[in-house]
Amino acid sequence: MSDVTSQETNRSAPGAFRRMRDSDLWYSFTRSPLAMLSALVVLIFVLAALFAPLIAPHDPFDPGSISILDSFLPPAWEDGGDARFLLGTDDQGRDVLSTILFGMRISLAVGFASVVFAMLLGITLGLVAGYFGGWVDSVIMRIADVQLTFPAILIALLINGVARAMAGPQSYDKVVFVVLVLSIGLSFWVQYGRTVRGSVLVEANKEYVLAARLIGLGPWTIMFKHVLPNVLGPVLVIATINLALAIITEATLSFLGVGVPPTQPSLGTLIRIGNDFLFSGEWWITIFPGITLAILALTVNLLGDWLRDALNPKLR
Repeated sequence: MSDVTSQETNRSAPGAFRRMRDSDLWYSFTRSPLAMLSALVVLIFVLAALFAPLIAPHDPFDPGSISILDSFLPPAWEDGGDARFLLGTDDQGRDVLSTILFGMRISLAVGFASVVFAMLLGITLGLVAGYFGGWVDSVIMRIADVQLTFPAILIALLINGVARAMAGPQSYDKVVFVVLVLSIGLSFWVQYGRTVRGSVLVEANKEYVLAARLIGLGPWTIMFKHVLPNVLGPVLVIATINLALAIITEATLSFLGVGVPPTQPSLGTLIRIGNDFLFSGEWWITIFPGITLAILALTVNLLGDWLRDALNPKLR
């Protein structure tokens, strides 16, 4: 029985790859050098973050391997630089390159998790609002309208501040990752909700939805099994663009001192630490994390722009 299953899997895998290769999306991707370059850069950054413990020259979170005598060393090509620290060291003697690799792990993890949370919340509320309508739609959309009047960073700061007050200074560092994900995710769900609601209003009167109601399928089955696949295109575009916004928002929160602690810094924390020494000549502490954050956000945004154009039927 297992041999039959493995043979079926082997036959289906090439078929799935062939369908992906022959799809319009893949054709558009291979014809866009900018999208391919952006995808390659994002892939390199993600792999570097995932395998940071293996490829980082030093462990910046191991106090036993850090010496304060190595603090403020410039990059290796500068006068006074040390070949052990390619991009120099920070005020604690930590290798800047290693802190960037480990910092990307936190930034990417918070970004991905907050986007997934915002997607799940926004899609669910958008489906419910668009399918049921009436007072349910009015309540959800009025909440969305009120939230749109506030900047996302302000909402994230408010949620973060409330969580910090409830958890207390001792317990906050243990739940800071979850708090960041919730605060950023709750700031971005409105875009998914409004987009999905508009698409559901169009799809709800189509024949396949009416046929599903006729055969007795429940509303939740219709929403998630039949309507949802037909409204995912715009959602994927929003998610790609929001990933860059989520990473920047996390960096902003950390720069303001309400993000992850300095003992486990993200890119935003590294920029904030280096900013204190920027005008005293130690420019490398903040410049290199800043360049990394800018390249990461730019390439993700370029991928989002390509995906938006590739999924737009008017541009085909």
